[in-house]
Amino acid sequence: MTTFRGPVPLRTRPLVSVVVPHYNYGQYLPVSVGSVLAQDGVDVEVIVVDDTSTDGSIAVARKIAASDPRITLVEHEQNMRHIRTYNDGLGRASGDYVVLLSADDALAPGALARAVALMEHDRDVSLVYGRVDDFSGLPPAFTPARTWWTVWDGEEWVGHMARRGRNIPTNPEVVMRRSVYDAIGGYEAALPQAADMYMWLQAAARGRIGRVNGPVQAYYRQHDSNMHNVQFGGNLDNWRSVLETFDLFFREDGHLLRRPDRLRARADAAVAREVVLASTLLPAGPEGAEHRAQLLELARAADPAVVRSLTWRWAGLAGRAAHRSRLGVETVESLRWKVRGQLLTRFGT
Repeated sequence: MTTFRGPVPLRTRPLVSVVVPHYNYGQYLPVSVGSVLAQDGVDVEVIVVDDTSTDGSIAVARKIAASDPRITLVEHEQNMRHIRTYNDGLGRASGDYVVLLSADDALAPGALARAVALMEHDRDVSLVYGRVDDFSGLPPAFTPARTWWTVWDGEEWVGHMARRGRNIPTNPEVVMRRSVYDAIGGYEAALPQAADMYMWLQAAARGRIGRVNGPVQAYYRQHDSNMHNVQFGGNLDNWRSVLETFDLFFREDGHLLRRPDRLRARADAAVAREVVLASTLLPAGPEGAEHRAQLLELARAADPAVVRSLTWRWAGLAGRAAHRSRLGVETVESLRWKVRGQLLTRFGT
């Protein structure tokens, strides 16, 4: 059951542990760490985990760590890659709540107090997320806005993820109850592209999910060296990872849900639909034929019934489209994503 209400003031001052995994992001680190130290209403500890940076960024990290006793710097002796680095940092957290904040992202002013207030009010909430804005350079000026809360039953929220067929939270805005993180046991190394999505699903299977609506909660930096842009490019691999994530979740955590089979079928159908729609944005004709065929085969494997859908017919038309029709395909998809983005920003699903 979904509930909506206005926020309740935070009457305690809990400790929030913010882990900042860091690799060659020295130019961004001051903004990221600074956005944590500036949080009001809560106590913070910052754990910067340097995964053997090779570009001199460690000097920046050491200087920042020496500037404030709330900062701890962990220096890996060998590169552990991102998932093990996440888990190393989070395993050192001592706060009641934990945040994983990439070294190139930033928190919005007051974000932690707003999120923690919800979890202090409702002890059954596993995690809280909220609105994320993209930025480059410095984060934009924060604009206050009317705040209200949405809280979903965990299984209901899993249903929203299954209906979308993709991840919902971005990552830097998520505040998780540490006891829930400990119960889950850390990020899953077998899912390097979608470990965060798997974590959110696992948290939803163990409690309620909350969202702070209204003001922005975090800022996601857009740049050419974003880890997911550099390491995890490619529609086909991304969608395979999403399917693997849903498969592992329902296999390992389905027993915690009331209707896992129904939700699994919904997720498979949604992923198949989204994969087919992704194929419509590939170049028409021979140029995109091989990749398009691979995506359509993946969609059919996820949900064989997709071949009888209007979405499948739409993909066939897009694959044969002339230039003028091609513009129509791109316009429809652009409009769909614009509407979806507006709904996600306002309502969170």
